Amino acid sequence: MIRVAVAARSSVVRAGLESVVRSSSALELAAEFEADVLLLDSGSVPLEDVSQPAVLLTDISDYAAVSAALRSGIRGVLSRDATPEEIQSAIQAVHAGLVVIAPGWLDHVLPEMRPATEALAEALSDRELEVLNLIAEGQSNKLIAVALGISEHTVKTHVASILAKLGAASRTEAVSQAIRRGLVML
Repeated sequence: MIRVAVAARSSVVRAGLESVVRSSSALELAAEFEADVLLLDSGSVPLEDVSQPAVLLTDISDYAAVSAALRSGIRGVLSRDATPEEIQSAIQAVHAGLVVIAPGWLDHVLPEMRPATEALAEALSDRELEVLNLIAEGQSNKLIAVALGISEHTVKTHVASILAKLGAASRTEAVSQAIRRGLVML
């Protein structure tokens, strides 16, 4: 169970965010000093005072504030329009040590941290991308075959092609390459 403390200037916003936390079976509300992760509404606390993992909700157009938050140590930054599921997932990801940023913000906020997008010599097909995503989820060839309604031999062919196109020696390396290239999101 991940303990979450909520901070917001508005009592209505705070109540809404607390409701988001309560609605997840993996999260529970906690006092700030007992929390594993903080869930902050923009402007609720000075960011330089935050010393534990935190997810910040802010306005989508305030890229300077988003950049400053990430540089100050905030580990998750989402739009105030984020869905409850996105907020809950961000809390879990930040608790696991990951950095979370709303889709489309990275290029505006930290252009020097863009994922490597060097072109592949040969692009992955749609089916290969499906297989790659299932590999990233830890699925075996047999389970991938069942999920996609294809033979296990066909899956092996796709895996070999994926490894060759990504220049990877193993499934793990292929997933790592794909994450760096932005082909797979975990």
